[in-house]
Amino acid sequence: MAGVASASASPIPAALSSSPAGRSPASFLPVPPRARRPVVLVSGRRRFRAEATQREKVRQEETVVEESFPVREAEGPPEAVALTDDDDWVVRLEQSFNIFLTDFIIAILDLLYRDRDYARFFVLETIARVPYFAFISVLHLYETFGWSRKADYIKVHFAESMNEFHHLLIMEELGGNSEWIDRFLARFSAVFYYFIAVGMYMLSPRMAYHFSECVERHAYSTYDKFLKVNGDQLIKLPAPEAAINYYMNEDLYLFDEFQTSRAPSSRRPKVDNLYDVFINIRDDEAEHCKTMAACQTPGSIRSPHSTESRIETDREDSVKNSLANED
Repeated sequence: MAGVASASASPIPAALSSSPAGRSPASFLPVPPRARRPVVLVSGRRRFRAEATQREKVRQEETVVEESFPVREAEGPPEAVALTDDDDWVVRLEQSFNIFLTDFIIAILDLLYRDRDYARFFVLETIARVPYFAFISVLHLYETFGWSRKADYIKVHFAESMNEFHHLLIMEELGGNSEWIDRFLARFSAVFYYFIAVGMYMLSPRMAYHFSECVERHAYSTYDKFLKVNGDQLIKLPAPEAAINYYMNEDLYLFDEFQTSRAPSSRRPKVDNLYDVFINIRDDEAEHCKTMAACQTPGSIRSPHSTESRIETDREDSVKNSLANED
């Protein structure tokens, strides 16, 4: 996926302050190593050995980060989707279309926002919220008509939308929405994307989830490359207030809710500086991608906070059966 071609250090309002000391819990996810100078020893041979050891350590830690969000192979469907001989070609056709559409959108963003990272992120986060409340709209419609009831799906998608909303607040605080043309483009694209997402979801939920997975995969790649290019500068900058409030001060029930591959409370990010903020956003996108991949298998999603005693059956005919019994 295409990422940020060249990153620029955007100015941050001076009013932003660092998070209070002692309030940051330990990060659960592996964090890329910060820039450090190798230890210089007197002996040339020992210095070479120390630098080689340092490079190997950095390589291993970067591998841990990459393996925490494995890149999908170019061919074949996601592992979460169980294919049969009958639908294999259909899935491949859907995915090929989604990948083509995603690459086309990325090419436009690369052209418009080559040197304007925060504006690009603002547009991305405005658009990223759209599919989740589009899915909720369709699921509410189906429930209203008595066709199906998927309470856990609605709950998870709402949590995903709230997570992306806080990403958007962070980008606004960083000045990503300072230009009217960026606000217009983001909101116009969001309205257009909403109806596309609704139509795609009604046609094929599997296809809609895969397209969202492609978008989230691109978001992860974009933030990851931004961190690698600007890490040294981001460490020196304070965390935005919106990030501190979201990751540190708010009830993290909904934060746990969209991460369906994790147990609740297993991930608690730290927010010491702007570098940590973008690490958290990047890893949020990875969790969205995992959840979207899992959604491509019908009936596979459960709320992380659900218990066996209160899990609601999500069969497509559950509401129909209840109405039939009443008759």
